[in-house]
Amino acid sequence: MFTEQKKSKSMNLILVTLVTFLINIPFGYWRANVRKKSLQWILAIHIPVPFVVFLRIYSEIGFAFYTYPIIVAAYFLGQFAGVRISKIRKQAGYFTSSCLVMDYYRSSKAD
Repeated sequence: MFTEQKKSKSMNLILVTLVTFLINIPFGYWRANVRKKSLQWILAIHIPVPFVVFLRIYSEIGFAFYTYPIIVAAYFLGQFAGVRISKIRKQAGYFTSSCLVMDYYRSSKAD
């Protein structure tokens, strides 16, 4: 029984890490397209936090110390990936707004 609980917790941690990463990509994209240290920039960093806290509680991984470096790394890697996607799209000549989903939608309609 103990090993099943341990496997379940580690699987939950992996899923929460992946979802945290994916949630932060659009927010990093948004952050890349606004003025640094503006209200929108601060919101792009902080709005995903309640979602991550909800995921931690809902998945029952809790707030054990060993989970923090993993989740925080996923958080900032997601933000970084969003910024990187924005830069790549700008270099490729695509129109970039602050919304990743709408930018991909517009570029798919144009093609």
